[in-house]
Formats: sequence, structure tokens, C-alpha cells
Amino acid sequence: MAVNVPPLAPVPAATVPLPRSAPEGPRGAAGAPDGTYARWYGRELGWSLVGGPPGQLVTGTRFDVLELPSDAGAQLLRRPVATGPVALMGRRMRFLVAPGSAEELDGLLDWLEWGGVALDLAALGTGGRITAPAPPGRPGAEESPRGAAVWLRPPEQGCEALLPALAGPGHGSTGADLVRLVAAAATECHRARLRRRTPLRSAVAGPLTGRPGQALPGQARFS
Repeated sequence: MAVNVPPLAPVPAATVPLPRSAPEGPRGAAGAPDGTYARWYGRELGWSLVGGPPGQLVTGTRFDVLELPSDAGAQLLRRPVATGPVALMGRRMRFLVAPGSAEELDGLLDWLEWGGVALDLAALGTGGRITAPAPPGRPGAEESPRGAAVWLRPPEQGCEALLPALAGPGHGSTGADLVRLVAAAATECHRARLRRRTPLRSAVAGPLTGRPGQALPGQARFS
């Protein structure tokens, strides 16, 4: 007996959504969708964006940047230490400091007895660039891709005069103390590095066993 097989229904073509570009800076002329970035920086701060996309801010003229891991930066923001504007991009946090501060970092770390310690603490000065974070309050900024540059503490007009700087004759800064900021940043970078390297005891060996001071299997021993 013949069996009637109904015809297969046509399979609709798959629709692939267009990729959404990362709104990290201007995409061209001032009339482009992200041209508002350049207009905001120029109108509100008097800063110019270069390169791109994404647009970038040049360091060494209006400000330098102190850069550190985001986990250390998060702890630094909880400290009672005055800072200037702060930006986040991916796993790096950027603290704006007075121009010329980048040249002082190595000397300050030596003076604070952090010289030679691996801290993952860096500075950008003359000739450096950072991705311009999205202007604060920009519509749709909450939809920015993960890892895009954003302001945690946005800059305001005239903020350059209050950026952390070295105090004393010849510097003339009325802003926060750069030495205090670097000292706190170095401490938090060191603590963050130890947290990443030191496993939880309970996760490694369960309840404590052995003699006091004896390293457990798989656990580093620190003097």
C-alpha cells in the first residue's frame, strides 16, 4: 500500500543580526553617531580627541595617567585618599594625575621603599594615549560592550588644576598629594598580587593540619 508523505515545509532562512560596534569613541566626522564624544570633550573640557576609531586622549599635556589592575584600583577607591578623575577599561583602572607625574613614579616608588617590587603599577606621560571613555550620562552608555572605556569619576571643567601632584616649591599644585596616592596605589597593587597568588587554605587542604608554620601540600609558604 502506498504511503502518502506530506511535503516538507520550507525552512526559513536564518537571520543573522548585524554586529553592534563598540561605542568607545568617534567613528568619523562630527555628524557620525559617536561624534558626540568629540563634541562633549571639546565643549565640556576643552580636550581634543585624536586618532580612532576609537578616539583617544593624549597624555603628558593636560594630565598624566597612573594605571593599575582593576582589583587593586577598586580597593584604592575605598581608601581615604584624594584622587582626580578615574576611568576603567577592561581590567585596568586609570587615575588622572598632574602632567609630569609619570616621570616621578620610579623615583617615588624607590623613596617609598617599593623599588624593585613587581607591582603592575605603571604611568603614562608624554607621548602616551588612552582610549577616550564614554561621556558620563550619554544615552545608551549602559549598553556599551563589556570592557569598553568608561568614567568611574568623570572629569569636570578645570579639573586639571586639582589633579594629584607633587607638593612643594616649583610645583604650585592645589590638588591632591601625588605621594599619598602612589603610596596607597603601591600597597593595593601588592595586596592584590598576593591575593591572586595565595589560594584559600580551605580550598587547598581542608582543615589545618601539621605543625604551626609548616606549609601544606600545594600551598606556598611566606616568611
